[in-house]
Formats: sequence, structure tokens, C-alpha cells
Amino acid sequence: MKIVVLDGYCLNHGDISWQPLAELGETELYERTPYELIVPRMGDASIMITNKCRIDRAIIDALPALKYIGVLATGYDNIDTAYCKERGIAVANIPAYSTESVVQSFFGLLIELYSGIGAHAETVRNGDWCKAKDYCYYIRQTHELFGKTLGIIGFGRIGRRIGEVAAAFGMQVLAYARNRRYEEKGFRYVTLDELYAEADVISLNCPLTKENAGMINADSISKMKKSAVIINTARGGLVNEADLAEALNSGRIMGAALDVLATEPAREDNPLLQAKNTVITPHTAWATVEARSRLMLIARDNLAAYLEGRELNRV
Repeated sequence: MKIVVLDGYCLNHGDISWQPLAELGETELYERTPYELIVPRMGDASIMITNKCRIDRAIIDALPALKYIGVLATGYDNIDTAYCKERGIAVANIPAYSTESVVQSFFGLLIELYSGIGAHAETVRNGDWCKAKDYCYYIRQTHELFGKTLGIIGFGRIGRRIGEVAAAFGMQVLAYARNRRYEEKGFRYVTLDELYAEADVISLNCPLTKENAGMINADSISKMKKSAVIINTARGGLVNEADLAEALNSGRIMGAALDVLATEPAREDNPLLQAKNTVITPHTAWATVEARSRLMLIARDNLAAYLEGRELNRV
């Protein structure tokens, strides 16, 4: 059995081991694979491991030996899963490996928006404190999380955990979800319009669908407080980026922090790159070494289960 890892770089920069997968079979590793090299690199291998390679009908038809696709991520919209099912190809993803890492990144982004720790530290590095007339200075207003209202759109594992940590900061928690799985104390379910109107902080934690694409737009922003901030650690396509940039530049809302954009890597003409009061990180909320190590072990377990005739994390 031959295992081909098509695009392993995002998972492993050399700081974790591929040994868990390699123990299951001959493993061929590629850091990145362009679309036109997928078929020649796979050859007659039956096991494909990929993160973001586009696996469509044409690729699947060109790989008659393919039996299993292991996705090195939670999302699998880059794979034609319906055709895989038709062809009898198993597909497995990696759920719930990065919850704590994304929650930590969410609060890092929020605290940067509210406290400007990184921005102020950069002024010190640039020598501004050495030149200051007073013992302290601030380059903009800072704010407390305590007493603020957090509105979470998408109340699954990550959204719920963000709510738990927010409560520890003394925040009030609102939740919007299509499926209300959790009925615990400490938060309140609301409609989207209620969430937009009441929240000081809006967190996007839902999957991207045809129905919610561009849900953060001029209309939804018009329902928010001028002091609101938006944080997106989910999918870039949830945001109409031109509308958000206009709202930030005009002062219609106070700020935004984004770990994801609609097109990645970012395009140089993306209006959010130069928008006011905006923090953008390069899709790294999930990528702590602990989360990536968990991902590797779950990928191994998924493949081992398939080889043993069991189903684990099948999509």
C-alpha cells in the first residue's frame, strides 16, 4: 500500500513527525502539489492525504486505484464527496482537533482590538516611549471586555467554548445557531437581528454555506452598534469584504479582526488589508504545534480504521 501526501507543508513545517502515517505504509511526501501534478504524483497509489488540493471528478476519474482520501483539515469543500461516494472512495476528515487553539486565537485577536497590546509594543520598539514626555501614553482608546456583550454566530464546539471563556471575562453571551444543541445556563439564544443589534463583539464560528455567504454586509452592519467589532476565525466567504472595509473606514463600526479571507493567500487588492482598525492574521488560528500534532494522530487513526474495515470520521 502506498500513501501519498500531496500538500503537507501547512500541517508540518518540520516541527512534528510524519512517522504516525509512515507506520501504516510506504509514504511519499510533497510539501505542495499543483493541480496538474496530482495525477502523476498519485500514480497507482490507493491512499491520498491532502489538505487543500482540489479533487474533482476529472482527478478522480484519472485515478482508478484511489480508494481513500484523508483530509488534513475539518473542511472538505475542495473534494467532490458526492462523486467519491458514487465511486466507492472513502473520505475522512479531522474534526475537533483545533478547538482550544482557535479559542485562544480568538481572544488574542479580540484583546488586540480592545487593548492594542501589539500596536503599543511596536511604538516602544520604534523608540516612541524613549521620546515621550510622560510616564505613559496611548495611541488610541482601549477598552475592557468585562461587561461587554459577545454575540456568537455558530454555536458548535468552538463557538460554545468561546462563550465559556468569555463568561470568565465577565462578558454576556448571546448565541445564534440553526440547531440549538446546547441549553446550558450562561448564554441566551437570539435571532440574527437581535444579535447584530445587541452585541459589542460579533464572532463568526459557522461553516460557510450558500445561504450564509456574505452574511456580514452593508445591510447586517447597518443593524450593529457603531462600537461593535467583528472577529472571523471561521471562513472568509462569510464576509462581504468591500462592505466591511467601507464600514471600517467610515467609522460605521469600531474594528475587525480576521484570521481568514475570501481568497487565500490574500490578494494585494483586498480592501481589508488597508482598512482602518483592522487586524489580519494569515489563517493561523488553528495551527499551534499541539493542534497540528493532534491532527496528525487523528489522520493516522482515520486511515488505520479504514484499513481495518472500520469507519472513523467519514464524511
